[in-house]
Amino acid sequence: MKINLLELLLVNLIKSLALLNQDIGSEMPVPCSMTTSLVATPRLAVGFSAAATKGLFSNQELTSSTMAVDELVSPVERLAAPLNLPVFRAGLEAQLARHPYFRSIQVTGKDGAPRWVTTPVNLDDHIVVPRLTGDPDRAVEDYLASLSTLPMDHTRPPWEFHFLDVRTAEAAATVALRMHHALADGMALITLLISSARSAADPARPASAPPPPARRTGTIYAPPRAALLVRVWSYLLLAWHSLVDVASFVATFLFLSDPNTLFKRSAADHGEPRRRMRFVHRSFSLDDVKFIKNAMNYTVNDVLVGVTSAALSRHFFRKAGDTKTRGIVLRSILPVNTRPTNSLQTDVDMIESGKSTAVRWGNRLGYIILPFHLAMHDDPLEYIRKAKQVIVRKKNSLEVIIIHMAVEIIFKILGPKAGAYIFNSVLRNTTMTFSNLIGPPEQIELCGHPVAYIAPSVYGLQQALTVHIQSYCNTIKVILAVDEEQFPDPRQLLDDFTVSLNLTKDAAAKASPKLIRKE
Repeated sequence: MKINLLELLLVNLIKSLALLNQDIGSEMPVPCSMTTSLVATPRLAVGFSAAATKGLFSNQELTSSTMAVDELVSPVERLAAPLNLPVFRAGLEAQLARHPYFRSIQVTGKDGAPRWVTTPVNLDDHIVVPRLTGDPDRAVEDYLASLSTLPMDHTRPPWEFHFLDVRTAEAAATVALRMHHALADGMALITLLISSARSAADPARPASAPPPPARRTGTIYAPPRAALLVRVWSYLLLAWHSLVDVASFVATFLFLSDPNTLFKRSAADHGEPRRRMRFVHRSFSLDDVKFIKNAMNYTVNDVLVGVTSAALSRHFFRKAGDTKTRGIVLRSILPVNTRPTNSLQTDVDMIESGKSTAVRWGNRLGYIILPFHLAMHDDPLEYIRKAKQVIVRKKNSLEVIIIHMAVEIIFKILGPKAGAYIFNSVLRNTTMTFSNLIGPPEQIELCGHPVAYIAPSVYGLQQALTVHIQSYCNTIKVILAVDEEQFPDPRQLLDDFTVSLNLTKDAAAKASPKLIRKE
């Protein structure tokens, strides 16, 4: 056991060191349930490669992140023209043949450990076509909310498609994929989406994967020519920050809880993970975010975290009826992808070549506790500056690596139930989950339907709020999953995102007149 533990520590450390060079939030998971909204127009049928894959996943061990609560994922696609169900179904059938992992169920092995085993799949058992009445937009939103209260049938592979063939203000039809999170995290789902899609501009060409995040330098990678004292100090600082962050994570598991605010689920409601969640979203221009980024010489992630902090602050102080600046800090769980930075394109290439079984499905995640400071600043850019400070501080820490390794070890030694208990305790004591995922850089076509936008979200966590940010083409989608009882009008929070981004852009324009003229 000691040898195995040492090997596990070394392997995870080597795999995870690359995380220090990635932007925080370059990939986040979607714990519980994900809603991806896509808008599309039926055109040509997509020419999917339907090569059957050998070497099925019998007895494949579950990844450590599958230990968490009963997590489900529901990507939702919005279609800009009436749904062509036979075309979509044919595309799904072709893709199912390529991915034996999605023809698998969880079973308990002889050793008591959960495993994946393949099982026969009747596609029609996984397709739901409800009839909706009343106002179309409200009917679609209500239907998606109703999915958050329904358990999945674990006797068959845990995924299902819901086709809502009604025209809404944004689309002619909606397709919702509800999937258990044990099958895939956010990056795995993006990999699945891109490998199943074609370029909308040229359906004969596979969809392009997003570029890997740019490598960034940090204290641990100080230049070789730096003075010895500087390098020693940087390593000491790294060790101290890591110790503080890991201690904070452990304290959060044991007793350290966020203050009770309108964002945090009350302790009395923590035993009800099936509370009904509502999913709302809004689109923003990626160019606006990049303009702020360039004006301040920061990153896109810095801007997104700062705008989120501004929106939460605006919402909180308006609801509280008090605009005085107070030192209120709420913490979020930030899932981080632990795969290599080039893994998405590599996995897509493997799927295209018929090697789906070699793809790292499941969950490959580390976690960071990311604080959001609630305050009212006269200068909107101050939120971005504060966010930058927090992100730089978090990058100068091995928190995500150590937590990822600890999760792996706990899973191996104590099993999934122990890991789930720890994960749920951390969720109960924090306020929200914050997730940020990069999407395809060009418009794609899925099963003969060009995709207009992607809006993933999650449910099933013991939290009242999840903020998910998804990029696609030149758009950023902010998606909120909110507890209906706690957020009776979640669009007010979306309005706060809109106001915060606009104020920040205006402030950046005044601070950088040369950029605004160039734009």
